[in-house]
Amino acid sequence: MRVVVAEDVMLTREGITRLLTDAGVDVTAAVGDAAALLRAVGATQPDEAIIDIRMPPTHTDEGLVAAQQIRVAHPSVGVLVLSQYVEPHYALRLLEDHPERTGYLLKERVFDVANLTDALRRLADGETVLDPTIVARLFSRKRRADPLAQLTEREREVLALVAEGLSNQAIATRLFVTERTVEAHVKQIFQKLGLTAEPGSHRRVLAVLAYLRSSA
Repeated sequence: MRVVVAEDVMLTREGITRLLTDAGVDVTAAVGDAAALLRAVGATQPDEAIIDIRMPPTHTDEGLVAAQQIRVAHPSVGVLVLSQYVEPHYALRLLEDHPERTGYLLKERVFDVANLTDALRRLADGETVLDPTIVARLFSRKRRADPLAQLTEREREVLALVAEGLSNQAIATRLFVTERTVEAHVKQIFQKLGLTAEPGSHRRVLAVLAYLRSSA
């Protein structure tokens, strides 16, 4: 796997790079701003890019904007966006247009190399990765006209794990049930949210987006 790292804090950038290198990941470039990130992606064509949301010059959303540009210009490149804070609106903004091969994690997660490499692997498989803390924060909010209101408590629990990017098998392991039971719950979630199995649709991603929109 070939990865570009974009993080303006040098020590954090070097730390992430070292973790990846030790885990056998090829870091093709490590840069400190969005412009350098876009150049590096164009020059090295990595499999994925790890991007801090807040980078120079304004330290607001330069990384997020760059991630969106990468998904448009280089659709085969997955993006894993990092944030120091729980900011669900950024997650929704990122996933709205390009949900596949897109992830959003709190920065603290990436210093556990198992979490980091697992997220990169899932992105490489075309999945969406969403930080469990963000999932928990969204589920704790009260909602008006909640499109998920018709889901049972267990179906909400399954959807939360889908939002984290877990497979049916992983969800079954987490909940101590059979994979067939999880498949039945997921099928019910799709039906209740009106997500049909149309060609080219990604119902798991659409379910996550429905969940995010209900919390925005």
